Formats: sequence, structure tokens, C-alpha cells
Amino acid sequence: MGKRSQADRDAITIEIVYAFVSGGFAAALAFAALYGPALAFDLSHTAEGTLATLGGALAATVFLLRITHVLWRFTRRPENENG
Repeated sequence: MGKRSQADRDAITIEIVYAFVSGGFAAALAFAALYGPALAFDLSHTAEGTLATLGGALAATVFLLRITHVLWRFTRRPENENG
């Protein structure tokens, strides 16, 4: 693997930041969609805890999937292929 130019390093940095920001936004939306009813309705503490736990698990999953998808797609661009 040869040396990368400054433009290549900048492109990688921007793509990583984009992946984390968009992953965080998607995770927040997923959590809000699942936990939102707990805020809107008078639910028991058990139901609120369950929704919070499930929302956290869903948010973490969405976050990791989004980051993986964005970075995987970036590495598959023709200009990033070696050879």
C-alpha cells in the first residue's frame, strides 16, 4: 500500500465523521420512536424501563449498522480500489 495524499486522508476523516454523526442521529431517532410512547402516556415503571432498555439496544444496533454501512460503502467506491 502506497502513501496516501492529504486529500485522501481528508476524505477518510470526513467520511468517518459523517458516519458517526449520521449514526448518532439515526440512533437517536430509533430510541425516540421506541421510547416516545413512554413519555406520551402514563405507563408503569416496569413498562418505561422495558422501553428504555429496548430503545437503548435498538439505538446501539442502528448506530453500529449505520456506521458499518457508510464506511463499507466508502471503501467500495471505484476511486478507493487498489489495482
